[in-house]
Amino acid sequence: MAVVYMTEDGYKKLVEQVAHLESVERPSISRQIAEARDKGDLSENAEYDAAKEAQGLLEMKISQLKETLASARVIDESKLKTDSVQIMTKVKVKDQTSGREMEYTLVSESEANIREGKLAINTPIGKSLLGKKIGDTVEVTIPAGILKLEILNISL
Repeated sequence: MAVVYMTEDGYKKLVEQVAHLESVERPSISRQIAEARDKGDLSENAEYDAAKEAQGLLEMKISQLKETLASARVIDESKLKTDSVQIMTKVKVKDQTSGREMEYTLVSESEANIREGKLAINTPIGKSLLGKKIGDTVEVTIPAGILKLEILNISL
């Protein structure tokens, strides 16, 4: 698996999520399986089947999160620079067509949340902004066509 760069805060949230899944969700599903098993015939027990399926999905999710944590590299935010767009920088852009201004913080895929303005670096917009400087204009192909964005500011 590729290296996943993330903030210290993002790493801590992932560790907390794994701990919650292991200490709260896993025992809850185990109880559901035990209760369904106690009801008798497992061959036609929909509750048992559903609980076993939920258990499988939970274990897969825990495994994926642990894999992400194992390949994670926490970024030293004190070494970040604002001379060009990079992961963990905040970039203010202006849509050349609509004139609308937007601000994004480029983050790893696991920390992305567009409602919070956190854009994954592996998205088409994220990829096109990486390495660019203030004043540069980038063209991004999106489902709706081509988006032209001018970089107005880069900050931390």
